[in-house]
Amino acid sequence: QVQVVESGGGSVQPGGSLTLSCAASGISWVIYRMGWFRQATGKEREFVATINWNGGTTYYSDVVQGRFTISRDNTKNTVYLQMNSLKPEDTAVYYCTRVLTLGVPGVPPTPTGEWGQGTQVTVSS
Repeated sequence: QVQVVESGGGSVQPGGSLTLSCAASGISWVIYRMGWFRQATGKEREFVATINWNGGTTYYSDVVQGRFTISRDNTKNTVYLQMNSLKPEDTAVYYCTRVLTLGVPGVPPTPTGEWGQGTQVTVSS
């Protein structure tokens, strides 16, 4: 099992940037696919981005493609989400978790459900 702790959230104006971090622990973390998901108030949790074990393959939802970048540093057991050009609709609690699949167009990734406490991102003027 993988334990995760998300951090880096905050309040930012539209067009601004934030970088989220996900510190993970657990056996053989380096071989895991990881992903970021988010949940806005009153909405279901949705996929944001995933990354394979060495960072060579990434996959993004259409709504963040071109604005967000997922990366990882296996020496630090950490996954990052660089978020640029933020919009009010990006406001949500962001979670990271291990995923069983990265996802493909039309088929979202499969999270394992090992959720952390999340980190709040608020985009507002």
